[in-house]
Amino acid sequence: MTEQDHKQLGKILWDIADQLRGAMNADDFRDYMLSFLFLRYLSDNYETAAQKELGPDYPTTPPLRGTPPEEGKNSPTPPEEGKTTPAFPKEGKTTPAFPKEGKNSPPSEGWQAKPDGVVHLTPLAVWYTQNPADTTDFEKQMRRKMHYVIQPEHLWSHIAQLARTQNNDLLRTLQKGFQYIEEESFSSTFSGLFSEINLNSEKLGKNYTARNTKLCTIIQKISEGLAEFSTDSDTLGDAYEYLIGQFASGSGKKAGEFYTPQEISSILSGIVTLDSQDPTTGNRTHLYTILDFACGSGSLLLNIRHRLGPQGIGKIYGQEKNITTYNLARMNMLLHGVKDTEFEIYHGDSLTNEWEWLKEMNPAKMPKFDAVVANPPFSYRWEPTETLGQDIRFKNYGLAPKSAADFAFLLHGFHYLKDDGVMAIILPHGVLFRGGAEERIRTKLLKDGHIDTVIGLPPNLFYSTGIPVCILVLKKCKKSDDVLFINASAPKNFEKRKRQNYLRPCDINKILETYKSRPKEEDGYARLVTMAKIETEGYNLNISRYVSTAQKEPEIDLQATHTELEALTQKIEAAKDKHNQFLVELGLPPLP
Repeated sequence: MTEQDHKQLGKILWDIADQLRGAMNADDFRDYMLSFLFLRYLSDNYETAAQKELGPDYPTTPPLRGTPPEEGKNSPTPPEEGKTTPAFPKEGKTTPAFPKEGKNSPPSEGWQAKPDGVVHLTPLAVWYTQNPADTTDFEKQMRRKMHYVIQPEHLWSHIAQLARTQNNDLLRTLQKGFQYIEEESFSSTFSGLFSEINLNSEKLGKNYTARNTKLCTIIQKISEGLAEFSTDSDTLGDAYEYLIGQFASGSGKKAGEFYTPQEISSILSGIVTLDSQDPTTGNRTHLYTILDFACGSGSLLLNIRHRLGPQGIGKIYGQEKNITTYNLARMNMLLHGVKDTEFEIYHGDSLTNEWEWLKEMNPAKMPKFDAVVANPPFSYRWEPTETLGQDIRFKNYGLAPKSAADFAFLLHGFHYLKDDGVMAIILPHGVLFRGGAEERIRTKLLKDGHIDTVIGLPPNLFYSTGIPVCILVLKKCKKSDDVLFINASAPKNFEKRKRQNYLRPCDINKILETYKSRPKEEDGYARLVTMAKIETEGYNLNISRYVSTAQKEPEIDLQATHTELEALTQKIEAAKDKHNQFLVELGLPPLP
């Protein structure tokens, strides 16, 4: 698919969301829609893998929208009027296989013929019905290879069919499907993946029937929207990412909890993938581990992976406190083709360090990362305690004030950075100049030579705030005894749009190229400042002290200006004399 197709699919899905959510909060509808998109992805992958695993034994069935087979051609007999036949065999029930001559025909039980002639069976459902004794071994094999199992009745193709026919069992089937995927399919790492998806919420409808009808409409529209497009991992992943961005745009301040705009993610990923000691040599070819300790939906981590390629990162680590966003991040990883063995997202608070793995005290076993990135909540209020004061992450620097945990987040991530690693973190400008505890932390970081670059960004780039922010780049072992300041906040360095400002590709490239080349000075944009100069400024890193974007007033040549005024005065006098002559001829009094 082309980039234009990706955008078109994202727009189609967003239009569906915009039309169908009605009065429902954008955040609530987001969770439903993204979960359905994720189920589609899991189902497609699973059915493809099942077909490969079963080979020639994978059944060939009529399309879901088709005419039932003619009687007498290995076709089943519809259930008698008034009786119902279950779409799938109940647990423990043995269903006879087909006669050999009709092995790949629809089974003798488990089909439902509707007035429009629709057969409700997927190929995998046919195989399950034909081979009840083999399903356990098949699922074990699929768990080993795919790391998850989906029952045939929970596959998207069957769910979409229930939606098309407005089947009253859709809601119940979805509930069972989500529960099965959580409890039976994935390892414990993926437990609770759909825990925040409340299909019984009154936001969907006041009763079961209303909720089922609403879900039928949503799923049918999504299915129709996806029908025209390829649904490989890149396509669905990009659509997922597009929808996250659109929902973030409509969520206002809440969006900061889960989304970093792609333009800003591109700057951070570009920085941490460059060689830490000599950025001019270009990108590193491989990062063994990367960490985002406030990962939101995981878009920043995925941006780094996109830049280096699928084989460019050993393992991705993330941490997220918000349970809904934590689930979004895990889905986002899988939707972009990241295997569950290639990433680990932990649900917990970074500030109190709830992740036991990160509490390892043995230096030889303590986790360390090649790259650390983060966009933590700005000026977050927290509860610093005496115990935290002795925490190995903070005790050499002191605790950030209760009113703003910005430096607490920074120190947490910095503690886990490798000696040759790079950290890039987005923070409010206040960390550059505020006094008190923050001044002490900032001063020590500077004296120890850990702050490498300060980048000032334009205002109104984020969905969650209109304030301008900065990017701090930190290193544990940097060569130069100076700090690079980049002031990218001038109007010429971004595009002003109606709702938000926007960094164009040329603006992003300029920041990254300046970071790489580290120029001594670029008027109104960048400057390399010595530690001696920063010391004279009281370790204040306010960017405008070092790089001003103010337009310089042109110097005035007083002698040339005086000469010009004299010439103008002479012209005025000559014109007045000529005018007075006319007035005298007309018998009028002259001008004084």
